[in-house]
Amino acid sequence: MDLVKLFNAFPGAVSQGLVWGIMAIGVYLTYRILDVSDLTVDGSMATGGAVAAMMITGGADPWLAVLCAFLVGTLAGLVTGLFHTTMGIPAILSGILTQLALYSVNLRIMGGKANTAVNVSKYSVLVTSRNVRLLSADNPIVLLIVITAVLIVLLHLFFSTEYGCSLRATGANQNMARAQGINTKFGTVVGLMLANGIVAFSGAMLTQYQGFADVQMARGAIVIGLAAVIIGEVVFGKIFHSFWGRLICVSLGAIIYYLVMQIVLWLGLNTNDLKMLTALVVAVFLAVPYWKSQIKPKKRGA
Repeated sequence: MDLVKLFNAFPGAVSQGLVWGIMAIGVYLTYRILDVSDLTVDGSMATGGAVAAMMITGGADPWLAVLCAFLVGTLAGLVTGLFHTTMGIPAILSGILTQLALYSVNLRIMGGKANTAVNVSKYSVLVTSRNVRLLSADNPIVLLIVITAVLIVLLHLFFSTEYGCSLRATGANQNMARAQGINTKFGTVVGLMLANGIVAFSGAMLTQYQGFADVQMARGAIVIGLAAVIIGEVVFGKIFHSFWGRLICVSLGAIIYYLVMQIVLWLGLNTNDLKMLTALVVAVFLAVPYWKSQIKPKKRGA
């Protein structure tokens, strides 16, 4: 087996992990902060990619395309939130309904085509994979680290405000939050909008990284996001305890996930088995905390 080939693949895995780590941060906000199982992300991430692709090919500035993708993602979160809070539909079903509707929306955005290419030679895109192995400022890894750091700082500042703390209280205990006068329904909607805006932002970044948008590009995104969250918490949970530290854990978890995928591909596993492997990796990391809790009582008893 060629170790050089494996090491050459690592920079690409790190850059992909950083892109998907941004998406995983959005998943973390719903899964851990709001305590809501939101499946909208499989649709909203593709929506962000579709919006970015169409705007960039139309001559728009890549930064503007990313901003518009974020705003469209918040609208997807708004729809899910309204389904859940005003219509009484369970959160997981609300996400599935929105995800289903977004498939048609994404096709509409891309003019009925299943995919749209972004010519990286003609357009000044934000991130590309061309320079992933260069030790320079043109390396997308550098820019992605900066963007991730800025996002984490902004989220830390937001959730440190009074309203941000009320959102965290909503996820921790809705009954207690209502007793404190917090509008938990509105807070849930805002949280879903913010999370899906970040997910769509990640989709726009992924489109610019890989050079195309596809309606199926985010299929299984929720599993990858959960994998990043769980892996980050299991591996780095004892190191980082603050809110911003947890967000760093999520981003690092996504990088580890893609590094593991590269190692598996290097070992010769059939690419058709990647989805099954992803499910197994998530299952194992979800089981680790439970296994630890079962071992500790036995040690104490002994």
